[in-house]
Amino acid sequence: MSDYDRIEKTIRYWESHFQEQPSLEEMAQFIHLSPFHFQRLFQKWAGVSPKQFIQYLTAEHAKRRLLESRSVLEAAYDAGLSGPGRLHDLMVSVEAMTPGEVKARGKGMTIEWGIHGTPFGKALVAVTPRGICGLSFAENPKKVLAEFKIQWPQAKWIENSTGTLKIIHQLFGTGARKREVKVLLKGTEFQIKVWEALLKIPAGFVQSYQDVAQVIQKPKASRAVGTAVGQNAVAYLIPCHRVIRETGILGDYRWGSSRKKAMLGWEAARSANSNGLVSDRFGFI
Repeated sequence: MSDYDRIEKTIRYWESHFQEQPSLEEMAQFIHLSPFHFQRLFQKWAGVSPKQFIQYLTAEHAKRRLLESRSVLEAAYDAGLSGPGRLHDLMVSVEAMTPGEVKARGKGMTIEWGIHGTPFGKALVAVTPRGICGLSFAENPKKVLAEFKIQWPQAKWIENSTGTLKIIHQLFGTGARKREVKVLLKGTEFQIKVWEALLKIPAGFVQSYQDVAQVIQKPKASRAVGTAVGQNAVAYLIPCHRVIRETGILGDYRWGSSRKKAMLGWEAARSANSNGLVSDRFGFI
């Protein structure tokens, strides 16, 4: 079992026992570790203690971040920073497929793919010469690959784990220099606008579906925004995990609610780190 699998199992245990406020000893016992080793594992993965991590996931904390996020975004827009969003040290640039390319269903395209370890479990990444077209957490890699191929049935698919490993290092590794990552998105004009809006949510912050609807100037379309968020095919990089309900409830997630909580807690811990460094203490598969 990987470190992430243990963390996710812990989060699931906490989700079903939160009213009992489980102790460190109880959570450690659930994943068959001593309290000492459980504390070390959690600190290594999250950068904070289990107690601090759980505090980041409470509704009250989420509500505060919602309010803060609005002011942060307003300041960014006022400063003219409404271009491609910043994700850690990545600059994400979006290219949308043309209607003709969508209709061709991938004909003439070559898509390379690979399965790798990330801080949030195994993921399958799909890459074209124009950018990343898919990133999905993959408990069942064959199923995920089959779903990707349905979206691009006319494309030529090539497994190239060596090449895609470089992409995974770029997305989840550390480094002082800014790096540009290109994504190739397939969606309607409305969906593209929603996904671009998600890129403007800073790591460690959240927005509500209504907030996103306001950003794209469709204030009555919060339900449609929720649908578009759920149809995002590029996990984490297009940060749909940063969209929550207005009440502070974190809500569902295409790749599992426990994984969403893990991502939000992981990012909150790093945004709270005054020196801004992200620990590189996980391995790549």
